[in-house]
Amino acid sequence: MNNHSDDPRGVSMNSHSDKPAPQRTRRPPDSGGTRPRRKRGGRRGRGGGGRFGRIIYWGCVFGLWALIAVVGVAVWVGAHLPPIQSLEIPKRPPSIQIVDVQGHPLATRGDLYGAPVTLRELPRYVSQAFIAIEDRRFYSHYGVDPIGVMRALVANVLHRGVSQGGSTITQQLAKNLFLTQERTLTRKVQEVALAFWLERKFNKTQILELYLNRVYFGAGAYGIEAAAQRYFAKPAPKLTVAEAAMLAGLVRSPSRLAPSRNPDGAERRAQTVLAAMADMKFVTDNVAKVALMSPAQAIKPTGAASVNYVADWIMDVLDDLVGRVDQDIVVETTIDPVLQASAEKALVDELARYGTKAGVGQGAIVAMTPEGLVRALVGGRNYTESQFNRAVSAKRQPGSAFKPFVYLTALERGLTPETMRDDKPIVVKGWQPENYSREYFGPVSLRQALALSLNTVAVRLTLEFGPTAVVRTAHRLGIASKLEPNPSIALGTSEVSLMELVAAMTPFANGGYATAPHVVERVRTTNGKVLYARPTQSLGRIVEPRYVAMMNSMMQETLLTGTARKAELPGWPAAGKTGTSQDFRDAWFIGYTAHLVTGVWLGNDDNSPTRKTTGGGLPVEVWSKFMRPAHQGVAVAALPGLANGPLTASLFPQFDAPTGPPPAEISNPEGQVRSTPAGGTLDGWLLDRLFGRR
Repeated sequence: MNNHSDDPRGVSMNSHSDKPAPQRTRRPPDSGGTRPRRKRGGRRGRGGGGRFGRIIYWGCVFGLWALIAVVGVAVWVGAHLPPIQSLEIPKRPPSIQIVDVQGHPLATRGDLYGAPVTLRELPRYVSQAFIAIEDRRFYSHYGVDPIGVMRALVANVLHRGVSQGGSTITQQLAKNLFLTQERTLTRKVQEVALAFWLERKFNKTQILELYLNRVYFGAGAYGIEAAAQRYFAKPAPKLTVAEAAMLAGLVRSPSRLAPSRNPDGAERRAQTVLAAMADMKFVTDNVAKVALMSPAQAIKPTGAASVNYVADWIMDVLDDLVGRVDQDIVVETTIDPVLQASAEKALVDELARYGTKAGVGQGAIVAMTPEGLVRALVGGRNYTESQFNRAVSAKRQPGSAFKPFVYLTALERGLTPETMRDDKPIVVKGWQPENYSREYFGPVSLRQALALSLNTVAVRLTLEFGPTAVVRTAHRLGIASKLEPNPSIALGTSEVSLMELVAAMTPFANGGYATAPHVVERVRTTNGKVLYARPTQSLGRIVEPRYVAMMNSMMQETLLTGTARKAELPGWPAAGKTGTSQDFRDAWFIGYTAHLVTGVWLGNDDNSPTRKTTGGGLPVEVWSKFMRPAHQGVAVAALPGLANGPLTASLFPQFDAPTGPPPAEISNPEGQVRSTPAGGTLDGWLLDRLFGRR
């Protein structure tokens, strides 16, 4: 048997070989033989150590990237933070507080910020109420409360919703001062960063004071002082425990829980605050029980929404008085809150009772002193439904309410109240004005013609002295609107506002002096610096005393025996003029005493006709309902140029005429003449009425 084989494995297996043993284990790298177990075990040990090393390596890599990300986020957040150096004076819109003639708040434009108060000025339970409900660990954390966050998280999970918030008072302050109300992760990170900055910058007392003076309480009120004044009409140091609890409860949802809007919700929230205060031993159980039994009651505003018409008008003229407003200011007005409420009630009540039947949807009232101080202004029946100010901004045809300017023009050119003129048909270039009754009374005095509002006489006087002269008289007395100098101006066909028409009547009530209607007396900063004070100098005489006396005697007759004889003002000498525009679209009455000049307008915003409502009807009733209480307790005074005298009985029927351009089909006097029942004179007609002659 051949012992020399070509098979290498045969050689390696030869036990008699002279080759050393180690050489038997050498193999080419690609050998297919099986490795010994010892070798495999050694390689496995080194592989496990490699995996642990890799974990450490990649952990370091990920940690480095996380650190870079955190630093990057911190740098980005810091770069997008607001300028924290402006913390002490945070930028905000100025607050404009409007007060009445007695200094009591009427309305606010912009947000209302109260004067800053310190914790020393406030009862201790005021700040404790906020801590109890908003941040129990306020004095223990450094801007962010991890325990509070976890507690809120657990509560929200258990309630499957947001039942608690984890923000501290410091975080809320940071948000209120610097950030928006948006709920994003970025805004939350910024809030946390600013909270840490605040805690480093200020102590706890300062942070709590800043918070109480800046937090929002609803109804436009920012800060504890503004909220106390808004809801309870008292300074913050005078707050009771119940009131403090109610204000603290508003912070969570000020718009929804404002006691002026949701008193029941505000009271329930206050009960929760009182329970938290008792739980933290801020108040005793007895004090909490008393507060629960006597909950806080928010005040009800006087004058309701109509004061907003006044506020809007003030905002329109404020720029002309003080220029750009860049700080908190107080506007002192001439408004009497009692008269304002009375005017609103008179208008709203009468429209509620008779408006639908009369076909009247809107109205306005302006009341001012003979010197032009506006005491009440109502620009519509409901400010919430319509903010358009019909007392100031609306321009409507005044109808016969414009006639006093025609008669004053005639008196100043030599006529007297007893001057006679013919009441008979007249045609002016195809236009034929008619009296309301379509009756003509022949020769009548100017006094009688004005009292009965006879259209033909007013047109004759306008033609006699010229439409331009009438326009100049109206402008001199205070009408600012453009007036067309044509014959129909006698019947009030040019549009004017209620405000300017009332103001133009004041010279008759004050003895002939010019006035400028105004509502702003003074504008000052909250620190007392006066920015504007109305000048007190007189604007001068514009009507001679004798003509004032004549006009007052003539317009007094309107209330005694003429178209406004339904006006009721017992014991007070009064005068005025009614007006009704074409197709009964507008009904007016401007009446006055030596104490007050008041105008009423009724109509529809779309200029549609009413149901034959005249100035001597519903407007006179609204005027009387307002003027009677307005004169209670006021000493009776005569009209300029007249002595007090007894009121005479009503003799004339109501003849207030709708006026304006006539229908096109009326072009000649044929068929339009009405004869008087007693020989063609008004005096004859009066004898018939007085003695029963037919």
